Amino acid sequence: MALVGKKFPNIAVDAIDHMGDYLSINVFEKAVNEKKKVLLFWYPKDFTFVCPTELHAFQAALGEFEKRNTVVIGASCDTNEVHFAWLNTAKDNGGIEGVTYPILADTNRNLSNILGILDIESSEYNDETNTVILTGSNVTFRATYLVDEDGKIFHESVNDMPLGRNVNEYLRLIDAYTHVQTKGEVCPANWEEGKEAMTADRDGVASYLSQN
Repeated sequence: MALVGKKFPNIAVDAIDHMGDYLSINVFEKAVNEKKKVLLFWYPKDFTFVCPTELHAFQAALGEFEKRNTVVIGASCDTNEVHFAWLNTAKDNGGIEGVTYPILADTNRNLSNILGILDIESSEYNDETNTVILTGSNVTFRATYLVDEDGKIFHESVNDMPLGRNVNEYLRLIDAYTHVQTKGEVCPANWEEGKEAMTADRDGVASYLSQN
């Protein structure tokens, strides 16, 4: 079910930062109370292969997100303790030492379940043991959410686990959304900051197409 245009779930999740401080983060409240955009990205597991490349890529672009009044938050279903161990593992040893943004520890899977991003192939109830048997890894896909200052989701995307993200595309999307917010214009295909946008009517479209 698409969540774009809806409010981000109003739920707090345990988290940790690079200093080892235990946190409780509510993405919706953070966006609304701090009047900032939030980029929340989920990855499957700590201490894996594609995941550290993404966390370092978001860290490398952190200054660009901050220029755009955007908070970056990582997330997985690993524990705070595993996150902190990974944060203290050197980059050349597969770790994420140097990452400074907080990481959610959705160990009870409350938020990831609401978002519908868990890798669960099927579930069935076992009458003998009174338990639900799941198949699948029950960890998250590479899901990304952009949330505006009112707590509304304006972008969501989900990659399969082998597919790493392009961090620059999220910067472009934030630029485009900010342009819409401030200028009231809409952004055509491949729009980037500094390029011409257009008004959302026939004249605006015709004018844009005639010049491009």
